[in-house]
This record gives sequence, C-alpha cells and structure tokens, in this order.
Amino acid sequence: MQGKFAVYERFSLVVAYRFVRPPRRKTSGQLLFRESTMAQGISITSAHTRAIAAADTAAVPWYVWTSALAVTSTVVGLYWDISWHMSIGRDTFWTPAHLGIHFGAIVAGISSTLLILATTFGKEAAAKRATSVRVWGFYGPLGAFVSLWGGMTMLTSAPFDDWWHNAFGLDVQIMSPPHVVLALGIFVLGLGGLFLVVAEMNRANAELREKLNRIFLYVGCMLLMLILMLIYEYTDYTLAHSGIYYRVLATAMPLLLVGIARASGYRWAATKVAAAYFVLWLLALWLVPFVPAQAKLGPVYTPISHLVPLSFPVLLFAGAAALDFLLDKTAGRNRWLQALVAGIGFVVAMIVVEWPMSSFLISKMAENPIFGTDYYPYMERPSDYIESHRFFVYEATRGAFWMNMAWAFVAAILTTRIGLSWGDWMRKVKR
Repeated sequence: MQGKFAVYERFSLVVAYRFVRPPRRKTSGQLLFRESTMAQGISITSAHTRAIAAADTAAVPWYVWTSALAVTSTVVGLYWDISWHMSIGRDTFWTPAHLGIHFGAIVAGISSTLLILATTFGKEAAAKRATSVRVWGFYGPLGAFVSLWGGMTMLTSAPFDDWWHNAFGLDVQIMSPPHVVLALGIFVLGLGGLFLVVAEMNRANAELREKLNRIFLYVGCMLLMLILMLIYEYTDYTLAHSGIYYRVLATAMPLLLVGIARASGYRWAATKVAAAYFVLWLLALWLVPFVPAQAKLGPVYTPISHLVPLSFPVLLFAGAAALDFLLDKTAGRNRWLQALVAGIGFVVAMIVVEWPMSSFLISKMAENPIFGTDYYPYMERPSDYIESHRFFVYEATRGAFWMNMAWAFVAAILTTRIGLSWGDWMRKVKR
C-alpha cells in the first residue's frame, strides 16, 4: 500500500508542478525531481525491453527442432526397417519403417526449403543474410543446404530401392547399391542437422547456448546410431575376436565422437553421447520384441511372433571415455600427439571391454531377454542357431588378423586427428 501511495503522491506532484505553477518559475530541485521521475520510467521501459529481448533470444529456433525430428524419425525408421526385414520380410515398399525413414527426409527437405526461401525473400532477408551462405543465388544457413541435399538424396533412393527389389528380390546384405545411396543421404542429413544446431549455438547467449548444446549432443547421438546401423554387419558380437571388428569401429567412431565433443565444449561429451546411444539401443532391444509380427515371405525356418531386435549394443562408452580422458590430459599439446595417445587409447579400451563381453554374449548365460542373444530371424534354420553362439573368424590367417588390428590403431589415430580439426572448425561455424 505504501508503494501505491508513493506513486500517487509522486504523480500529483508532477501534475501540480506542470499545470499550477508557470514553467519559468521551476527551481533546480523541481527540475531534478522531474528528470529523476522520467529516468525511472525510462529505466523501467528499458528493463522491460531487455526482458522481452532476453526471452526472444532464449527461444530455440523452429528449424532446430525440425532437424532433431527429422534425424530421429530416420533413426527409428532405419532400426525398424532392419528389424522388419529380419521378422516379416520386405512385403511392400509402403511399410511403416520405410515411411518413417522418408518422413525424416520430407521434414528435413520442407523445413530447409522454407528456411532458405525465408532467408532469401523474407521480410528480414537482408539481416539474415549476414549469418547465411549463398548457393546458386539463394541464401540460407549452411546446415539447411546440407540437410536439403541429404533429404533429396534419400528420396531419390526410394524408387531405386523399389526397382531393385522388384528386379532382384531381397537384399543379401544391408549395403546394397540403393542402400548405399540411402546411407549417403542419411549421413548428410544428420550432418546438416549438426551444422544447423552448432551455428545457432555459436551465435547464442549463455542461456540459449546451454539449451542448444543439449540438442547438439542429442543430434550427435542420433548420427552415431545411424552410422552404427550402417556398419552393423561388422560390429556383431560374434566378430569381436576378429581384427575387422576393431578396424571398422576405429574407422567410424573416433572422428564423430571427438568432433562432437570438441564442438560442444562439455566435459565428457563423447562419453555422454556414447552412453546415450547405449541406453537407447538397450531400450530398443528390450521393447521391440513386444511388437507383434509374423513372417510374410518364405521360406520360413524360424516361426516369428514378434519383431526381432538388433543385437546387444557395443560398449562404445568405454572407448569414448578413453578419448575424453586422454584428450583432456594432453590438452595444449601437439595435435598429432593428442591423436596418437587418444587413438591408441580408444582401441585398447574397446579391446579390453569387448573381448570378454563378447565371450559372455556367445555363452548360454546370455540367452535371455536382457542380453537378447536368443532372437533369430525368420530365414535362419534352427540348425544354424549355433552360429550365434560361437565366434566367426573373419580373417583366414593369423597374419591377416594382426594386419587388421594394426590398421585399427592407424585408423583410430587418423580419425581422431581429423575429429580434432573438424570439431575446431564447427566451433567457428556461425552461418
């Protein structure tokens, strides 16, 4: 109440000085009073304006959310599609799994197109061009052009894949020619999402950067899962005593993990991304078998009553933790020295955890819904079940094994070094 009376009193004094007494007879004290009153009003208005501006800058842009949605839909669709092939077979092109994959491409394509058109022809186009790149006369964020290209490539692969199956039947492996085109588009779409988020993150204030950083790590996790699904044939636990297993992981993983961690700036960022992948993949292993399914293509050697999930996730968080720890300990040193130490540490950590874990997974103790080694696709004969419970020797000779192991260390060093440069580049992206 006292505050209200003070306002009323101040208002009455202002009115009295303004209209009762002539302006020429105002004293210096009265002038100071009016100036202070006006200054308070201006400060309140300025504070209100700053609050509105802060609220606006703290909002995550809509195209960041659509990028996260696009890559999520693609990841779910791709996992579902692999499971669909193992459980039901490719009964039609219009499966829900295919629709999930291409929905991600459509979302990315539409949102990127709208963003580019708004930046080129919109009301605030001139202001937005300062944080945009130019491609063929159009303006927009770099990530928008990359995502658009990836989505178009994915949609281009769809009729190619349909023709391939109609002409040649089922795929005998994941990486058929149409799937290679699809994989390229998926990877580029995920990269575009990363670039969109990191550009916003590098321009944002502290509050908004914190929000965008979490989205950035999430999109990085989705991209990590996409790559792991594309190399799935070489990362099955039955191959974990072969050199090719570690060579493929060392070629694909350090670059992405180090690049994301470097651009994020979070401590243990690579470990967090790998741990999130492990949890999500494990949830899929546990939940997917609850979805009813029945094989629709023959011959059916294993009766199916539910979707068959992908195998137990790779313990990638161990290698990611080694990267985080060793890069932190060698911070400020020569980049090649950092890559040498961290790359070797990644491969050693993966061998230490995967070698004994795979021995457990091929044992009878892992034949339960927790570890999921007793799920078999419909086309697998019961006489072949034993293949899931013994190691597959990829290399024909011991020399070939050691050669692949040597290449694993070399690949880890090189990809870690590239990841350091890529991460530093992403920290500078603002367009």
